[in-house]
Amino acid sequence: MCGIVGYIGLSDVKEILLKGLEKLEYRGYDSAGIAVRNDAGIHVFKEKGRIADLRQVVDSNVEATTGIGHTRWATHGVPNYTNSHPHQSASKRFTIVHNGVIENYHLLQDQFLPNITMQSDTDTEVIVQLVEHFSNEGMTTETAFCHTLSLLEGSYAIGLIDAENEDTIFVAKNKSPLLVGVGEGFNVIASDAMAMLNETNQFIELHDQEVVLVKANEVQIKKIDGTLIERAPYKAELDLSDIDKGTYPHYMLKEMDEQPAVVRRIMQQYENEAGDLTIDPTILQAIKEADRLYIIAAGTSYHAGLIGKQYFEKMAQIPVEVHISSEFGYNMPLLSKKPLFVFISQSGETADSRQVLVKVKEMGHKALTITNVPGSTLSREADYTLLLHAGPEIAVASTKAYVAQVAVLAITAAAVADQLTFDLKKELGIAANAIQSIIDRKEEFATVVEKFLATTRNAFFIGRGMDYFVSMEAALKLKEISYIQAEGFAGGELKHGTIALIEDGTPVIALATQKEVALNLRGNVKEVAARGAHTCIIAMEGMDEAGDTLTIPHVHPLLAPLAAVVPVQLISYYAALYRGCDVDKPRNLAKSVTVE
Repeated sequence: MCGIVGYIGLSDVKEILLKGLEKLEYRGYDSAGIAVRNDAGIHVFKEKGRIADLRQVVDSNVEATTGIGHTRWATHGVPNYTNSHPHQSASKRFTIVHNGVIENYHLLQDQFLPNITMQSDTDTEVIVQLVEHFSNEGMTTETAFCHTLSLLEGSYAIGLIDAENEDTIFVAKNKSPLLVGVGEGFNVIASDAMAMLNETNQFIELHDQEVVLVKANEVQIKKIDGTLIERAPYKAELDLSDIDKGTYPHYMLKEMDEQPAVVRRIMQQYENEAGDLTIDPTILQAIKEADRLYIIAAGTSYHAGLIGKQYFEKMAQIPVEVHISSEFGYNMPLLSKKPLFVFISQSGETADSRQVLVKVKEMGHKALTITNVPGSTLSREADYTLLLHAGPEIAVASTKAYVAQVAVLAITAAAVADQLTFDLKKELGIAANAIQSIIDRKEEFATVVEKFLATTRNAFFIGRGMDYFVSMEAALKLKEISYIQAEGFAGGELKHGTIALIEDGTPVIALATQKEVALNLRGNVKEVAARGAHTCIIAMEGMDEAGDTLTIPHVHPLLAPLAAVVPVQLISYYAALYRGCDVDKPRNLAKSVTVE
């Protein structure tokens, strides 16, 4: 969601901060701002809207070598100039940027700041006003900062500068991601390494409830009680060329086109010396020792988890439960005796999933994270990690990461299985070719949009078996970026209530890739067609019939979700284009959901 950058060193900071924020645009935001410090004090520039709007208000005549920046996604207070970050204390001595949610900010405001008139509706402003309050009582900035942190309940990643201290950016985190980047004669802070890759690829990971004094030539990490901590930096394995969309008009289109290569790269990464697909033996052992797997995920990753359940149960004979992370943490079911928790997250920073991870670790259970981002919070804090190797995914609507999740889940389940009745490596290769074939026909999907979705306000996707799970993902993609109200249903469930919503012209898109239920699904299509629905059937070769709208290449039925999801991704993309929507940055959404 929100993004943080900061720099302290020798170079003029404004462009460094602005370019850093631009690298974080993919995360989703509704306003942005920077604050820079020089001998004249702290200068704040902020604006509702895009970074391009912020650039227009930044004074090019102000020179400074220390600063902090922020992209905001509204949680407290509407998106406007006043609620935008950075926020300042009453005297304007202290300036702050903050990601996260402070749950007890009203109580702290009532207890310590009854005489302070707040300028914004945010929880963030309470933090900076508290630092000034304790500073006015005689505390040093570091002590006031630490004391403030000790009072906060909730999540935070914070960068704070002091008009009376030119040497330091005060930094802290709890539950929200934040890194310190190390350079020569300068240091930086960033909520995502991508933001500061132009400056350095050496980053220090921060742990919860740590305080960091970031200076131009030194980084001091401390616990809140002042105990010093030594921690070496790691190299961020990211390629800036992967982040560039090149000649593509949108990141989403580029990332969909990369999907065949992603599947092939995953096959290479999980191939052993004998050429067989396998995973780390310690992870294999942990899965085999578990009596039940609990897949915890949200959004698109949850849909991938539903497919993963089929893989583990059908291939490896291991029972699996799949849970929405935001629900599981507060409504935990009765657990089995030897559970293994599997967290699926593209970013590895999903706050809903992390709060579950913290709880299950406290209970003494083992956890595996499947993520696209090495060194992410979920990866660091779980016992085991499987990487997706999809490369940076910038568009808010996940495409290649979803395909990568399904492929890695299939490889993992197959590696656990004693034996398979098919050659997974061969079949994954066939699936990669099928994806490429579909992508090569992408113009056909623009025609489908014009025929079925041009003016509609709603749409239904239906499927049976694993096609049902793909239908759920299809509906999410369509509503994410085109704002068409869409739902995915099991085909047979329509007549148990939802068919009441069918009227003349209602688009119903049906997926037919599962042979054992294909005829049942076609029966469901006839049911809605008889009630006026405008039906579109996407069938796999071998199950296609005359009159079907689209046919996709044949792949192994267990791997059908890899191929079946691509048409609905493309349909969503062209629907968004047709309606003039912002494909890569849909309204109200963020790439990485770092608050609960």
